[in-house]
Amino acid sequence: MSTSEILHSPITELSRKLRKKECTSVELTTAFLNHTKKSNPSLQSFLTIAEESALEQAKKADELLEKNATTHDLCGIPIAIKDIICTKGIKTTAASRILENFVPPFDATVVSHLKQVGSVILGKTNCDEFAMGSSNENSAFANCTNPWNTEYVPGGSSGGSACAVSSRQTPGSLGTDTGGSIRQPASLCGIVGIKPTYGRVSRFGSMAFASSLDQIGPFANTVLDAALILDVISQSCTKDSTYAQKPFIFDQQQICTSIKGKKIGVPWKFVETYANQEVLKNFKDQIDFFTKQGATIETIELPHQHFASACYYIIAPAEASSNLARYDGIRYTLQEGRTESLDQMYVQSRSLGFGEEVKRRILLGTFVLSAGYYDAYYNKAVHIRELIRKDYQDALKKVDAIATPTTPTPAFKLGAKTKNPLEMYHADVFTVGVPLAGNPGLNIPTGFSQNNLPFGLQLVGRPFEEDVLFQLGYAHELEHKWYEKVPTV
Repeated sequence: MSTSEILHSPITELSRKLRKKECTSVELTTAFLNHTKKSNPSLQSFLTIAEESALEQAKKADELLEKNATTHDLCGIPIAIKDIICTKGIKTTAASRILENFVPPFDATVVSHLKQVGSVILGKTNCDEFAMGSSNENSAFANCTNPWNTEYVPGGSSGGSACAVSSRQTPGSLGTDTGGSIRQPASLCGIVGIKPTYGRVSRFGSMAFASSLDQIGPFANTVLDAALILDVISQSCTKDSTYAQKPFIFDQQQICTSIKGKKIGVPWKFVETYANQEVLKNFKDQIDFFTKQGATIETIELPHQHFASACYYIIAPAEASSNLARYDGIRYTLQEGRTESLDQMYVQSRSLGFGEEVKRRILLGTFVLSAGYYDAYYNKAVHIRELIRKDYQDALKKVDAIATPTTPTPAFKLGAKTKNPLEMYHADVFTVGVPLAGNPGLNIPTGFSQNNLPFGLQLVGRPFEEDVLFQLGYAHELEHKWYEKVPTV
């Protein structure tokens, strides 16, 4: 295979070539590493490129493949990991100064699963600090850019993982999604990304932002590739009490089945309120496509969805203020100069180590959990969350999936919203309700704006029915093949 063929082939094709001995894992890994090193200065999608260990893993994968051993389709396939997921022996910073030099002594469960099937860990991708952000501009080390136009954001918080896949630096990657951090950057970068059902994938080894919302999921250029990665990372774990012990089983025949007769619900009132005109037109075109494929479109209501952003930005910061209390300047973290007391050391370490957005959310979370405001804010948000969950539950009794745009606008320019946090939070208006309910959500690419920036469609399903979302996504992909259009970087 030529370098160009390697970079532009989906995982399913690369896996087939490996088994036919038309290429080796070392050749694949070398091609992706070289492309990454060449393009990363302009994209800043990787914070750490693990070249030496990646090539060692590739050699081991080739040995397995040479023996014609029974291997998973991801054996020998390079995968990049968001820098908030622990990787043994590879620096894991959460894009924060407070963990600038932290090297974990263990692998996250998802990384262990990938290594067990012979995948190659290429390196660690850029993200918003501790996964807090919607544009990847909150990284302490570099602003990741959008591969379709480097003056624009890639989305966040998993912007580096999305950018790396879109720009063909890697055929697949892992991100985390708390309020939209997989689906939103997948949309803005024009690729496939799925937030699995809460509990589908082990969170052990992923640095916690909001423990009741966080979920690890894959990015890929095709639906089948994303499903293959989910098949591996969702396997058994005994170290995470929230893991549901329900691994996703990859079934290509089921995914490729006709969608005729499927029912798709559209909350038109909600969509038309928040989507701009360009996004709305594109969304209507996708709904027309599903109708032509034999799916039934039904208007649904999500009556409490307009409270989702406010609810999310109370619950998530509250959980973050607790989770981030462990970063105190003593364990693995930042210390600068001498201090007069323990309290002063805590204050100095956290003030210097955390960025502005992280500090903003810690303060907000501490405030809503304080004695005088707990009932007025946190308890009320928990109640609203249950209403949102019920909205999705009721709607999905009538339909197989819910469709909305993934984002209200295409990607915006770097710096356009950094001075207005509320406007930045609005970028997640279509995605935040899904993790509050615990449902799975899939983004698929649906074309480009007048400025050549990607659009995305979000499909939301019943808990543990990711296969239905992949089925709908595959039907769309089979017709449109947006993965064949590649950014020039």
